Amino acid sequence: MTPARLHRERMAALAAANAADPKPVVSSAEGGPPSAPPLPATSAERTPAMLYRERAAAAALVAAPQQAGPAEARVTAQIVLRFTHDLRRLKEIRSIDRKIEAKREMLPEYAAWIEGLIAADAGVGTGVAAEVLPTCLVWLIDIGEFGQALDLVPFLFRHQVAMPARYQRDAATIVVEEIATAAARAQNLGNAFPLDILERVDDLTAHLDLHDEVRAKLVKAIGIEQLRAAEDLPVQESKAALAATIATLRDAQRLNDRIGVRDRIKRADKLLAAVTAAEAEPEHAPAQTTEPGGTAA
Repeated sequence: MTPARLHRERMAALAAANAADPKPVVSSAEGGPPSAPPLPATSAERTPAMLYRERAAAAALVAAPQQAGPAEARVTAQIVLRFTHDLRRLKEIRSIDRKIEAKREMLPEYAAWIEGLIAADAGVGTGVAAEVLPTCLVWLIDIGEFGQALDLVPFLFRHQVAMPARYQRDAATIVVEEIATAAARAQNLGNAFPLDILERVDDLTAHLDLHDEVRAKLVKAIGIEQLRAAEDLPVQESKAALAATIATLRDAQRLNDRIGVRDRIKRADKLLAAVTAAEAEPEHAPAQTTEPGGTAA
């Protein structure tokens, strides 16, 4: 931890303590320095016992909040303090690359808390603490850990977890749009994007009501990867794959006529026509032999 971050955490802890307890702060002249709650340790500093307490506190917060005692309240307050500090830190960072690296550094600090929430399977609680899990979902997408992000999606959907207001979208829209955007970014650079991730997003959200423009982005990304895969198949195996690709791309165009898949549909149609024509060609007849004297046998 850098000195600057240590100082900010101390100031945030002091502010949180003052907000929770409006009693006058005792100055050094009146008997000593002001006291602050213990700072939350970083992921590298937390012991297995501390991680266990975080998991237990998260579970108690949502499963039996009326039974949570001072220990659980203290752990929850430390999570809220860390989370509030991290959000403030991200807001101060201008570079997208640096934001991503910061999120990569921050995410492990919430792993035990999220494990506790998932194990309790009773929601995310209330207040600032309720924002931790949905925010970490977005951070996982931002750093490219799509599989880990999708592992959280059934829980969010099952408990109808609301996204923090700053995202201005519901969880399903964020998952579909952000992963489809990540795929488009890779595809525009000529790179492949994992088709299994895109299909998993589609499976998780197929039953949900989304804006057509958002769904079209995902369907387009799937179609592009299907076309890429079909082009790599042997000719005799590619017919069904090309037909499926055309259906996917046309579905994207149906959802949003401006989605930009016409050229790819034409390409897939031409490839399918070529494969179909090749199948229709008769087998080459055996070569004729010629008898001496120039007549065919």
